[in-house]
Amino acid sequence: MNKYISFDIGGTFIKYGIIGADQSILEHYKIKTPKTLYGLLEIIYKFTELHMDAQGIAISLPGAVSNKGIIYGSSAISYIHGPNIKERIASAVSLPIYIENDANCAGYAEVWAGAANGKKDVLVMTIGTGIGGAIIKNGELHKGANLHGGEFGFMLLNSNDNEMKADEWVRMDSTLSMVRKVAKRKNIDSDSLSGEEIFTLAASGDQICLDAVDEFSRLLAIGLFNLQYIYDPEIILIGGGISAREDLVGRIYEQLDKILDSFPQATIRPVIETCQFRQNANLLGAVYGLTRELASEV
Repeated sequence: MNKYISFDIGGTFIKYGIIGADQSILEHYKIKTPKTLYGLLEIIYKFTELHMDAQGIAISLPGAVSNKGIIYGSSAISYIHGPNIKERIASAVSLPIYIENDANCAGYAEVWAGAANGKKDVLVMTIGTGIGGAIIKNGELHKGANLHGGEFGFMLLNSNDNEMKADEWVRMDSTLSMVRKVAKRKNIDSDSLSGEEIFTLAASGDQICLDAVDEFSRLLAIGLFNLQYIYDPEIILIGGGISAREDLVGRIYEQLDKILDSFPQATIRPVIETCQFRQNANLLGAVYGLTRELASEV
């Protein structure tokens, strides 16, 4: 069975290991993200030296990743932005190298072996401290002319029907936004709350948290309605820590049905599910992207 080296480079930790062609995780490790590019490359080189029989190296990381290997934009790992990461690695190892944005890798994982397997038109939305995602059109990643495909958090929404005022979706409706709103109303430190705790308090009858969860779900429904009619995907998948809530999709559908009831001409009810993969999604998705690239070169 073919095997692949995979790295998921995050702001705090690097996850890495060996992935089989059947999506199996044969080896898995985790290490604190180094503070320099030299330190990062050393981790990649040393692990690769142990597995030179692999078919290639797949890397997931934040930022706007160009096909040439330069990572534009910004992230918590400032040193990856600017140098050509792909060329730097290729100068030291002889294996094929594939690098891609982390949200796009998460989307690829779902298409390869997750909740979107067998589907061609898919949106994957990740919700956490920010809102991002991936667009899959006809089985291919849509990265956009400026590498900003899937940056759903920049969409403008109007949170109040009586006010002609719009704000970014990420500022209005990320998990972090919900936490800050509840903390302000309760006059407590936002660090003492989490999105999961707000949902739990809402379920126990806390009115402030109930209101916050309702608003969170309503704004999600508005954004997802817009995305459905812009891209018309077969399915929209929601990832991020909050997606573990079993009641999340039901709450979104409740709000979506209200929107659909108010627009009789809108006849498409989005199909919404949660992502199957969570902590290992980027490792798997990066490998899927690599295998596709290798297949296209044959």
